[in-house]
Amino acid sequence: MKNQEINEILNSLTIAYVEDEKNIRENMSKTLNLLCNNCIDFQSAEELLNYYEKNSVHIIITDINLPNMNGIELIKKIREKDEKIPIILLTAYIETQYLFDAIKYKVVEYLPKPIDYETLIQALLKATKDLINNGNYMIKINEKLFFNVLNKELLTIDKEKIPLTPKELKLLNLFIKNKNKIVTYEEIKNQIWENSYEVTESAFKNLINKLRNKISKDSIVNISKIGYRLNIKD
Repeated sequence: MKNQEINEILNSLTIAYVEDEKNIRENMSKTLNLLCNNCIDFQSAEELLNYYEKNSVHIIITDINLPNMNGIELIKKIREKDEKIPIILLTAYIETQYLFDAIKYKVVEYLPKPIDYETLIQALLKATKDLINNGNYMIKINEKLFFNVLNKELLTIDKEKIPLTPKELKLLNLFIKNKNKIVTYEEIKNQIWENSYEVTESAFKNLINKLRNKISKDSIVNISKIGYRLNIKD
């Protein structure tokens, strides 16, 4: 794949970026927004983690030196849930232990500050390549359907788009993020509805059935009294 094609994919991605120093964060965010579809910046690891758990993010960029939870601790928590999402680590100085941690948690790049524009671009292109190579770009639902995780589109084998409502899209995203794993009833309610306590049983089952009808009734399996699982053969 050529750099131009990779760059086009990068332009469609969402990047989550955390930096506690306001001026650095604002300047970096402006630059990142020129390179990707959307850069969402945070001033703490906790804020980024809360957002990441409920929303789709393609690349994470984090400083090491953050208040409360530092960058390494953030990466460790993310890796407990997602082993493949590309992560770029930033630091004002090089420490041997941080380098070992970066390798351990499969960080794409370890960049010393200040970061020049060209170095940043190369790191982002590498992260995008990883995203594609790790199979996080097109997900095969079954023999007839694919899901483009970058553009959030459900496609037939002939590349025809199958329309999804916002809630159906959120639900499919949640299942794919946890493919072949059980997603509990409570997790689904908390992720899809703003107020999970107001979700009726009929509304819940109706959403599941609508998505089943669009992707395949056999793909979404009900695990009695626990939740649902999206079965995907890699």
